[in-house]
Amino acid sequence: MTGHPIGGKDGEAGLGTTKSTGSRPIMTANIVVEDYHKNYGKTVAVAGISFEVAPGEILGLLGPNGAGKTTTLRALAGILTPTRGRLLLAGHDVVRDPVAAKSALAYVPDDPQLFDRLTVWEHFRFVAGAYRQVDWVPRAETLLDRLELGEKRDTPAADLSRGMRQKLALACGWLHRPKAVLLDEPFTGPDPRGIRTMKELIREHAGAGAAIIVSSHLLTLFEDLITTVLIMHRGLILRHARLDELRNELTAEGRQETLEEMFFRLTEVPAVVALE
Repeated sequence: MTGHPIGGKDGEAGLGTTKSTGSRPIMTANIVVEDYHKNYGKTVAVAGISFEVAPGEILGLLGPNGAGKTTTLRALAGILTPTRGRLLLAGHDVVRDPVAAKSALAYVPDDPQLFDRLTVWEHFRFVAGAYRQVDWVPRAETLLDRLELGEKRDTPAADLSRGMRQKLALACGWLHRPKAVLLDEPFTGPDPRGIRTMKELIREHAGAGAAIIVSSHLLTLFEDLITTVLIMHRGLILRHARLDELRNELTAEGRQETLEEMFFRLTEVPAVVALE
């Protein structure tokens, strides 16, 4: 698995960062991106973005191809090194303290790189060992059942369909109860029933305190899932707001737009950084 796409290595997950007014804490964030830049030579992939994702929040990361979405997720996962800026997972710096940061993470890319010769159950066993999980078997059995992987328990990953591979990667990611979850195009492979179950699991883990980022081009599939929208374009943030606030704003302006319609309207204009 290149970059350990379903998570990191063992270690103790810490608490998220805290904003405060005076001495009173007002918010804790499990995912923090501060002034993140990523350049490839003279090419600017991400041009300085900042945002946070709190426990229980499901952020929809939107943007056309080349917007910088996957570059941002891969940096948070520790696969890419930022040109400048700071990235935190559960309070741990991804660059300076990578083992602790990855211990709090589950990262499922759009094409999970699984171990082709390992069976579905052997993947669970491997992940449980990597994260030093104890009493993991009942949780793994539940995930097998929920994601309809039970009949594939002894099937090598090489023989799984794309949708099954995505579900296995997601199940392995949930096994250690991560505080930060990054999902890149999770709905491109599974069938409708699988997508519904995946959404249920995402909501449940957010409800248990995980901070989750979902990146997808299939806007109509996850408009009912996300709590917050972040739209990127040309390496910048066009808009970052809670979904209910956006809907109230659109209603006040007399607009009757879906998330997809708003996305197209915003990304058809020159990119500017929206102030939060």
